[in-house]
Amino acid sequence: MKPQDITAGKSSLWIFGYGSLVWKPDFRYKRSQVGYIQGYKRRFWHGDNFHRGNDELPGRVVTLIEDDDESTWGVAFEVSGSQMEESLKYLNVRETVRGGYITKMVDFFPEGEDQSPVQALVYIATSDNALYLGPASPEEIGAQIAVSRGKTGHNLEYLLRLAEFMRSSCPHVEDHHLFSIEAAALTVVSYLLAAQ
Repeated sequence: MKPQDITAGKSSLWIFGYGSLVWKPDFRYKRSQVGYIQGYKRRFWHGDNFHRGNDELPGRVVTLIEDDDESTWGVAFEVSGSQMEESLKYLNVRETVRGGYITKMVDFFPEGEDQSPVQALVYIATSDNALYLGPASPEEIGAQIAVSRGKTGHNLEYLLRLAEFMRSSCPHVEDHHLFSIEAAALTVVSYLLAAQ
C-alpha cells in the first residue's frame, strides 16, 4: 500500500502501534487512544538488525500473526493534515525500509464503552520477510533479547517498555507470550550480572 493510496480523500488517519510505537511514536499526532485489534496475536518472531540488533546478533521485535481467536492491545494515533504525510514518511523508513514491515488496514476498537471501531493502518512483518525469525521458546527468545543491541538501543529496553505499557495501560489483559519472554530475559540478565 503506497502512502498516497492510504491518505487519498482522507482528512485524518489512525495508525495502530503494538510494539515500540506504544511508547516511542516519534511523530506528531492529534490524539492517541488505547485499544485493540481482533484476529491477530503479538509475537516476538521478527528479527531486527538495525534498531535493536545487528547482522551478527539480530534482536527480536514483535509482529502480528493472524489468529481469529486472538486480539492485540496497543495504541492508535490519529494524525491529520500535514501530520499524515509526515508520519507516513517517517514510518516508511522506520518500519518498512529498516524493518521490512508491510501495511494493512484493520478495525481498531478503542477501549471503553460506546466506542465505535475505526479503520487504522498497521505495520506487520510477514514470514516471507528476510528478517523473519519465526517461533522459538520463551527461553530462547529471552536469551536473544538479553544480549542484543542496535542503533536505537538494547533489545531488553524494547521488551521491558512494552511489558510496562501492558501492565500500566492494559492491566486487565494477560499477554502470556510477552510476560514469559520478559521473565526469561530477566533471568538471563541476572545470571550475566552474577557472572561479572
